[in-house]
Amino acid sequence: MGVTLWGVARPVRMRLLGALALQLVAAVAAVVPLVAAVELAAALLGAREGRHGAVAVAVAGAGLAVRVAAGAAASALAHRADGDLQWGLRRDLARHLGRLPLGWLTGQGAGRVKKAVIDDVGALHHAVAHASLDLVTAAAAPLVAGGYLVVTSPELAAALAVPIAVGLWLHRRATGLAAARMPQFQAATGRLNAATVEFVHGIAVVKAFGTTGQAPQAFRRAADDYAAFVRDWARQVTRPAAAAEAVLSAPVLLLVVFAAGTALLAAGRVDGVELMAFALLGPGLTAPLLALGYSREEIRAARAAALHLAELHARPPLAVSAPAPAPPPGPAPAVELRGVRFSYDGRHQALAGIDLRVAPGTLTALVGRSGSGKSTLAALVARFHDPDAGQVRIDGYDVRELTSTALYRRVGFVLQQTRLLRATVRDNIRLARPDADDAAVRAAARAAGIHDRVTALPAGYDTMLGQGVALSGGEAQRIGIARALLADPPILVLDEATAHIDPDAETAVQRAVGALVGGRTVLVVAHRLRTVVHADQIVVLADGRVAERGRHADLLAADGPYAALWRAQHPATPHVSGAAR
Repeated sequence: MGVTLWGVARPVRMRLLGALALQLVAAVAAVVPLVAAVELAAALLGAREGRHGAVAVAVAGAGLAVRVAAGAAASALAHRADGDLQWGLRRDLARHLGRLPLGWLTGQGAGRVKKAVIDDVGALHHAVAHASLDLVTAAAAPLVAGGYLVVTSPELAAALAVPIAVGLWLHRRATGLAAARMPQFQAATGRLNAATVEFVHGIAVVKAFGTTGQAPQAFRRAADDYAAFVRDWARQVTRPAAAAEAVLSAPVLLLVVFAAGTALLAAGRVDGVELMAFALLGPGLTAPLLALGYSREEIRAARAAALHLAELHARPPLAVSAPAPAPPPGPAPAVELRGVRFSYDGRHQALAGIDLRVAPGTLTALVGRSGSGKSTLAALVARFHDPDAGQVRIDGYDVRELTSTALYRRVGFVLQQTRLLRATVRDNIRLARPDADDAAVRAAARAAGIHDRVTALPAGYDTMLGQGVALSGGEAQRIGIARALLADPPILVLDEATAHIDPDAETAVQRAVGALVGGRTVLVVAHRLRTVVHADQIVVLADGRVAERGRHADLLAADGPYAALWRAQHPATPHVSGAAR
């Protein structure tokens, strides 16, 4: 995909360039005090003419001041750029996620979205705020110091270059071995995690059979494999890594400097001051390079995060082909599907040519066996996805001609899994109508059968959900129904909206839904047929197609797929009056 960290950092490039320039100044200035110390020694020893100690001290002080000031400014500017970059990326991600198909978002789950918005963006921090500056230091400081040493004594510089070259080769070999087996390490970790979770979930069975001292074979095998892999991997990587650390360490470099320097001093090729220059500057040549090596994994993680962010940004949003005006308020509109085809993976048809009309102000129930396409059809009406072929029309408009705001003012939905925000109960209910007053919120909660439960919470409607307060699946679903009641949309999509509600509460909720659907166009996905026996139209789906349609009594009389489903759920009752609409 050609994604680079520099490309991701485009919005803050100028500030990053400024930070890198300041860091370059700081890196060069860091060498100045050491060079000044050499010059001061020469002046004090009187080894060379024209050397002034006072000037050397002043230069050393100035270099140190510039190093501190420029380094601090570079760090501050880089961190400021990093903060603005993260804020901008998260803002753009939120805007882009808001335009993606709702079906894709719900399919990814909160973990994937959280990883992109929080983890992936956060992973860029080290690369932008630290590694970029470390790279400048790793390049500039050794070049300046090395250049000074080469000018001072080419022979001694050549001797010092030998251990540095060997150490860097060993370090590169160690990091290469670590990276090469990283996929195997991640796979071994994944197997161990999976086996651990499986073992913990089955610990009750293990205890019940009195075998607590024996872990399941899968867990023991995964743990042994993981330990063996880590030992082998560490053995491979540790040897060259330890050798690199040893060769590049200050004692070894000093040993080389003094060994080669003594020989050159005896031959009259260097003097004591030049030897001191190598003793001061030589050991510091490798420290910036090693520091950059330690950041290798963070840089790799940042590159992977940049790739993930680019992949997410590349996902096409739901487009509005020819924006149509928002439908005016009025009677409940009709919903029509014309030749609708849809596939999740491009190979298997979830819907294969659906033609369906939901008349204004009527209730249509979608029934069928699991995998027949019920929820998919309902999701297309709410534009969780766009059909591969055909049209979904509301008020005569193709839903692709409506903006999200116009569409969701007309269509409300309650899903099997209700998502609650980390907010108060009141704010969760009035999500679609933030300006709704308390009386309206309480009325919607009463109609959904959740008011009494809410008032029993520690702070009633002001209770913060997700902070030590947990609602059951059925209670969360009733919050979702209250939310839809308050939003008061003319079209309502209910995907098994009472799936997690106990039988006692279901009666109250069915009564609330019955009041809600009056005068509205309603599409209900139902698994329990007795809840939709009074629907104006029951549509039976099979393999993504309409198998039959009609009213409850007529479909039972036809003795087709619907009658078979009914008998499966009510083997001793051929007909039930059902819940009131």
